[in-house]
Amino acid sequence: MLNSIRSTALARFVLLYALMYAAFGVASPFLPAFVSARGLSPEQLGLALGIGTAVRLLTAPLAGRIGDLIQALRIVLMVSTALAASVTLAYLPVHGFWVLFAVMLLHAAALAPITVLADALALGSAVPPPGSGRRGFEYGWVRGTGSAAFIVGTLLSGQAVSAWSLDAIVWLQSSLLGAAALAALLVPELMHAHPADAVRAPTGGVLILLGLPLFRNLVLVAALILGSHAMHDAFAVIRWRAAGISPALVSLLWSESVAAEVLVFFIVGPALVTWLTPAGALALAAVAGMLRWTVMAQTSAVTALALVQPLHGITFALLHLACMRLIARIVPRGLEGTAQAIYATVGIGATSALLTLASGALYARLGGRGFWIMAALCALAFPLTWKLRRLAPPSRPPGNGAPPAQSKG
Repeated sequence: MLNSIRSTALARFVLLYALMYAAFGVASPFLPAFVSARGLSPEQLGLALGIGTAVRLLTAPLAGRIGDLIQALRIVLMVSTALAASVTLAYLPVHGFWVLFAVMLLHAAALAPITVLADALALGSAVPPPGSGRRGFEYGWVRGTGSAAFIVGTLLSGQAVSAWSLDAIVWLQSSLLGAAALAALLVPELMHAHPADAVRAPTGGVLILLGLPLFRNLVLVAALILGSHAMHDAFAVIRWRAAGISPALVSLLWSESVAAEVLVFFIVGPALVTWLTPAGALALAAVAGMLRWTVMAQTSAVTALALVQPLHGITFALLHLACMRLIARIVPRGLEGTAQAIYATVGIGATSALLTLASGALYARLGGRGFWIMAALCALAFPLTWKLRRLAPPSRPPGNGAPPAQSKG
């Protein structure tokens, strides 16, 4: 019976993540081109994307906090996803800067909470509290499904745009998000019998999390290592093309890193996190980051790049798996959505946005040598991972003697 429940929950999350990340994948490569064709100049596009990032940093924590306060992460996820599906269709009839700007901000606001809330729900089912009588599953299988679906969505959008037009990506994303909203209703909800008053207070939960040294340290380590990807994401392809690397090889190198990500999520990562411990896995991610960015600071030789691109599986996927296991143990019950929002948006999202801005100045001044700065960020993260080896048992909110969280299907 327990195996049946576990299999059912896993299948439901696999469906949800496949639809969510396929929806992200179909729009990711072509949405900037779509809005540019509707009348946005490069400067206006940059402004809209930048403000959209700021909006995401507000709406994701707000949605996570609301979900925790009303104990309805699943409903908030469904509403956010359905709203995003509707707003996506608003791209079709509009032209001109101000209307497109408004749609882009609404789109960013609706999309931002989706992965945060989904991760909180998935992690709650994957790593049930001790004594709950429930068996979990490997979170990496769910997240790996998302990465694979993103690739499929990206490939699908390229075919659709070639066959029809850029409008196809709007229809595809809206349809996939609508299906994901329905899938969200199928996943188990996290329920807490008697949340503490501090957890129920609008700002109390945030203060509890920020008061946990282990949680603060975890967010800082993740922000440094994941933030170090900023220069790669913004300027790697530009540098490779300037070095004479063909578009076909650029695509192959980029695909190599994504394939490594999927491999780690599905196969290598879960066992490696268990063997090394989550803190050890984070230390390995910091070392891999130092190696990866050091090589990229020194050369654009295809052979060298081909050897270090698979390290993305460690610097991103292994790190994310380790962070999820730590969050499951560190975060008090009833604060899962708030914790995911702080981890993903306030910590990593804000850091990545700032480092992306800094990368522009660094690349303009230093060129490829700017990757030394990214290596230094990983070096700063390495000693911080040691503090995470001193893990306490799973936390409870202060003054709360409530039983563990239960999943309600």
